[in-house]
Amino acid sequence: MLLISKTYWMGMPFNFLGELPDGNEQIPVFLKAQDMRESSGIFYRPSPEKRQDIAVLVMHPKVEFRRHYCIPDLLEAGISCLALNTRCANNDMAAIHEDLILDVAAGVSYLKEDQKISQVVLFGNSGGGALSTMFQAQALLQPEQRIQNTPAGDSTKLARVQMVPADGLILVSAHRGEGLVLQECIDPSVVDELDPTLTDDSLDMYHPDNGYAGPGKASSYSAEFVQRYRQAQLDRVKRLDQMALEMVGESREHEAKYEASKGSLGLRERQLLGRLGALERIMVIYRTMANLHYTDPSLDPSPRGMGSLLSERPDLMNMQSLGFGRVCRPEAWLSTWSGVSSNASLDKHLPTIIDQPVMVAYAEKDKEIYPKADAEPIWQMVKAKDKVYKSYLAEHYFEPEFGAKEAPDVAELMADVVPWILERFGG
Repeated sequence: MLLISKTYWMGMPFNFLGELPDGNEQIPVFLKAQDMRESSGIFYRPSPEKRQDIAVLVMHPKVEFRRHYCIPDLLEAGISCLALNTRCANNDMAAIHEDLILDVAAGVSYLKEDQKISQVVLFGNSGGGALSTMFQAQALLQPEQRIQNTPAGDSTKLARVQMVPADGLILVSAHRGEGLVLQECIDPSVVDELDPTLTDDSLDMYHPDNGYAGPGKASSYSAEFVQRYRQAQLDRVKRLDQMALEMVGESREHEAKYEASKGSLGLRERQLLGRLGALERIMVIYRTMANLHYTDPSLDPSPRGMGSLLSERPDLMNMQSLGFGRVCRPEAWLSTWSGVSSNASLDKHLPTIIDQPVMVAYAEKDKEIYPKADAEPIWQMVKAKDKVYKSYLAEHYFEPEFGAKEAPDVAELMADVVPWILERFGG
């Protein structure tokens, strides 16, 4: 059953179209963060006659951004670009944001120290917005003031590493954080986390009795249902948090017993205890494509189409494997996908960025990020002395119509982004 949005049929919609400017260099980059974990990407450098003392770092917690749509126009303007994957590229099962920002730190250090570029701007697209913002906020703090523990209770490395802050921040189609996105689209009608077929009909947004009008039609949910639905979503997230903490706690308890049993147990008994201590449980989060905004446009009106970013049929896609946070370790659930526990949110970090310029670009036709729920609150969070807000009649990745060979919305966006960069950081 093919349910994925047609936008994705011809490749990832965030990949640039066409050719790069002549004379550019594309240098494969393999970086090692200060915790010795590796990341890789491509360093795009403009031709020497164009080259500015500016570079952009574009990253996402898990998405492959090495051909991101921002790259051609940056090169044309003489701006270098490092398109870097994190250690969790294309698989965020073990994505701990408190570790992922060490990969951002490695990217900034590469540009400033290895490439000797003095001005570095973070391009936070979609989930890259919360990642870039979290890094910048932590890098601006003294080491002892940084986050000391992950939501799972593990000690972070942030107080022991060097983090050189960037010089500017661009947020494009950024949401408030992956956990907060998931909290809005997780299905609260799931009855049993181990059985995705069991449903509480009274909380099923795709049930006609609750206001669902059918595929492609505008549904209408009562205020009472919306309130009850949103509370049930929060309750499910909290239950999953508790499950994750119990899984982590159980493994730590067995690990401690294993360490304490040295010399007191036989080989087989100690081996069995060690297995329990080494066990890394996996959480499967079923049905995470159930945001009321997908089918009821009146709840947060915008020019968007029906459905979600990933599918025009979220009612069925909700049952498939593709979606937000579907498979992860409990530590990753708490750090990345829990709207209650995650540190990776604009709410926590964006207001602390004061002295570096911030640009916010919102795509009005976005099917996952909405004006009242996301765009307006994000803009209100920006406390930077130099701040700019732009909105565009565009989709989430500013992608063109299906099959088009040019991307006019990308061109419109970059026609604002490039001058914004040059005016603030150009020589």
